[in-house]
This record gives sequence, structure tokens and C-alpha cells, in this order.
Amino acid sequence: MRWPWNSKANKDSLVISWTSSTFAYVQARQASDGLFQVARFGVEHRGGAAVDEFIRRIQGLGLSAEALHVVLLPQQYQLLQIEAPPVPPDEIRSAARWKIRDMVSSHLDDLTLDVMRVGDEQVRATGQMFVVVARNTLVREVLELGEKLRCPVQVIEVHDTAQRNLQSLLAQKDDAVDRAHAALVIVNSDLAVLTICSHGELFYSRHIELGQGFFQGTWLSHTPVLAPGADASLSVPDYVPSLSSYDEALSEAHGASPGATVQPTAPIDERAQRFVVEVQRSLDVWERTWSKIPLEDVKVYAGERTQELAQWLSQELGLQVTAMDIEPYFPGFEGGSDADRTLCWPLLGGLLRTGGRVL
Repeated sequence: MRWPWNSKANKDSLVISWTSSTFAYVQARQASDGLFQVARFGVEHRGGAAVDEFIRRIQGLGLSAEALHVVLLPQQYQLLQIEAPPVPPDEIRSAARWKIRDMVSSHLDDLTLDVMRVGDEQVRATGQMFVVVARNTLVREVLELGEKLRCPVQVIEVHDTAQRNLQSLLAQKDDAVDRAHAALVIVNSDLAVLTICSHGELFYSRHIELGQGFFQGTWLSHTPVLAPGADASLSVPDYVPSLSSYDEALSEAHGASPGATVQPTAPIDERAQRFVVEVQRSLDVWERTWSKIPLEDVKVYAGERTQELAQWLSQELGLQVTAMDIEPYFPGFEGGSDADRTLCWPLLGGLLRTGGRVL
């Protein structure tokens, strides 16, 4: 997995995400003006088909590219933050593997990991490091899929860094690369990913559980009020998804679109209030931790409800929250169902990365 930001790409690029139940893809070519012209994108669902039949259907799409880029979904990996081990660069992965042994539920021999320094060159003296952990079986699956598609896997990306790539692209277009900017993306009906970046690098990432029925609620119809004594600025540990909590059943179900019908189990006001508090806490943590890099803006994406989410959070957070509009920079990413576009949207971030070692 290659971490450093790199805006160049192969002339022909194919980016996919893959589970045993869902295959999403974006095929594009970079034009002379630097924009990516999307030739095609879509989602294939396995349904009741056998795995071999599902793969044959994917092969029948006729997808091709000079290299294949894979974006892992949040439920397929674990993103940890640790103190960087004081060892030579060539020993950093081995040292990181030893350091996270009590932070993962699987045996270390069953896991593949890669590392990335937190922040840019100006702040790396803080010694913080991100560690990405994924199951060996998953890595083998995507490599084998690349062989079956006759497209060698060149990069394995994760959602957090694909999201970083997209928000850094917008910062570059706004001439604000040297400032901090946050992106809040509702990935599916259960999860949102909040990332804060500066200088094209990832400084902060948090996965926020939404609660069943959150996406089906009406956000603008109420005004959340904190319970007496509650303090939204309290520092709380970042949520890190456990690999053990995402078993095969959840992997099968992850592809459900945010618009899917879900039976609420708690009042939407309570879920919405909790979500606002968690977002505010993250922003407060940023303000205290990186006071020398003020947050420039907050952008959000939630499929067809993006504008509503931006308006609601602007109201509740007292900040200017705007839509994360990347489509002008990816002509051809048009049409299709909202569910398919939501699954394919993070793959556009994979177009902005090339080369490097596979996870």
C-alpha cells in the first residue's frame, strides 16, 4: 500500500471495492487537463449466485486497465493510531506489528499491516503513526480477483485515505492546501467517516457509528438539546472498529444502501443528538490538539441527502458546513441509482493514487 499523496495516475485506471456480496467499480482515464473522465461505473450484487458464477458475471463486464486499484471498505480493515516506535525505517513495520498486538482481536500471523506517519513533514516530530490492519485472507482475495480480471493489483487503498485524496483535491482547487479541512462522509446506513487533513496528508480519522434508523430520520425537524451537565467538548477516545465485530454476516450485509428500509429501534432525535455531539467532540479534540492549524471548513457527503446534512450540521454546530462536491472534477460520473453512486463515490479517491507496494 502506497501512502504518500500523488496526483498522477495511469492513463487507464480501474478502481474497485469487493466483498463476497458486492462488487463496485469505476473505470476512468486522466485527460490532458488533469481531470479524470469516467468511462463507466456501477455495482454488481451477488444475490443468490454461487461465488464462481458471481466472478464470471464480473469478468463478463469486460473491465480492463493497465493496473487495478482496490479500495477497502471501513468494515474490512482496522485503522489504529500509535506512538511511532523509535527504530530505523526498515524495521518500522515489524516494530508496529509488535506494538499493536493487544489492540487487535485476531492473531498477528493472520493479519497484514502497513504504516503511515500522522500529518505532514512539519508535524511528524510528534511521533504519531497510523497502522492499517487487514486480514490476510482478504488481501489474498483481492489479489486473486485481480488475476481473474487480468488486471494486476497495484495499490490497495483504504476508505480513509481515499477520502483524504478527495478532500485534498478540493483544497488544492480552493488554494487551501496549507489549511486544515474536515470531511464527513456517510458511508452506509450504519457508519460515517470523519477525516481532517492538511497539506494533502491525513492528520485525524474517526469512524462514527450512526445507530439503526439514523439515515431514515428527518434531521432538520428538531433541535437536539444536550442533557443537563453534558459537555460536548469532553475528550473521548476515538472509535476504532474492531475486526472481530465485522463477521461474515456483516460483510454480506454491508452493501445495503443508505436509503434501505430499516426498522428504527430508538427515537431519531436521540440518535441525531448523539451524532452531533460526537462530531462536535471530534472537532474540539482537533482544536485542542492542533491549535496551530485552525480548521478552515467542514464538507459533507451523504448521497442524495448531502445538502440536508450540510444544512442541519451548520445549524447544530454553528459552523459553515458545505457539500463535498467532487463531481465537477470527474466528468462522466453521472446517472445511476443513488445507492450505486454512494458505493462508487469513494472509489474516485482511488483514481488519485498510483504506484507503490501492495498491502
